[in-house]
Amino acid sequence: MARRITAGVDGSPESRAAVHWAAREAALRGLPLRMVHAWLWQPLDVPIVQDREAQARSAESLVREAESEITGRYPDVPVSAEVVADTAVAALLDESERTSMLVLGSRGHGAIAGFIVGSYGQQVIASASCPVVAVRAPAGEEQDGTAVPEPHDGAEVVVGQHGTPEDCDAVLGFAFETAAAHGVGVRAVRAWSLPTLYTYSPGSMRPADEAGGLEPFEKKALADALKPWRQRYPQVPVTEHVEMGSAGQVLLSATGRALLLVVGRRARRSPIGTRIGSVAHAALHHAPCPVAVVPAS
Repeated sequence: MARRITAGVDGSPESRAAVHWAAREAALRGLPLRMVHAWLWQPLDVPIVQDREAQARSAESLVREAESEITGRYPDVPVSAEVVADTAVAALLDESERTSMLVLGSRGHGAIAGFIVGSYGQQVIASASCPVVAVRAPAGEEQDGTAVPEPHDGAEVVVGQHGTPEDCDAVLGFAFETAAAHGVGVRAVRAWSLPTLYTYSPGSMRPADEAGGLEPFEKKALADALKPWRQRYPQVPVTEHVEMGSAGQVLLSATGRALLLVVGRRARRSPIGTRIGSVAHAALHHAPCPVAVVPAS
């Protein structure tokens, strides 16, 4: 996998916000930026004039304008841009095989949009081989997406941790790498709940009993998962946040100072296609900051 950042481009405010966010990440991490726009000629079975060459020129102009805009603002970032002859989903999934991070525009508080529309976003996030970051366009005067908010005092990268340390290595690694690049701390969040009639058994409660109770057990589980990342990134301050409640609600309640929310991906198959887990779904729709969805390593 190439060490670079890739952003989808379509000219919308959400897309421009994603491209500028990706460019700043590339500058902070010392990586090149690749911008792609999917355009595939598909003649319609209707009696209208369809100028293929004009549409191709328009697609090429779109990526060249984006390339010029980014190189003007981030002159030290190596930038490339390409029109890809494929559908949006296929193009993005192919790009995810060859990049460190895929950045897309998001409308926020609704379906992922921007470079892709409606359910396409979920398809890409559920199946991409690399972390996918959803960025929404800023509100107010800078709705063109060119303004990327600077980290404020107390800013942090919030990451959800669940399961064993091995289950979340990729998620925690992405969060710590991002925090180190921005010079901010990490808030690691682990939510827990009381056993239900369907999950309780004497055997399942033995580890908690040995730890002195459910809450001490959850705190130890989080500390154990964070230990190797604290050692690898000693310069990154870490806040351990353990709270009883719904994972999605607990995670979202911790994003008040977040510059990025990082969650793991639990994709599952259904009759209507691949779907992401409920926590990632809640984060993408309701988080007040960009959201990174990281597949298991």
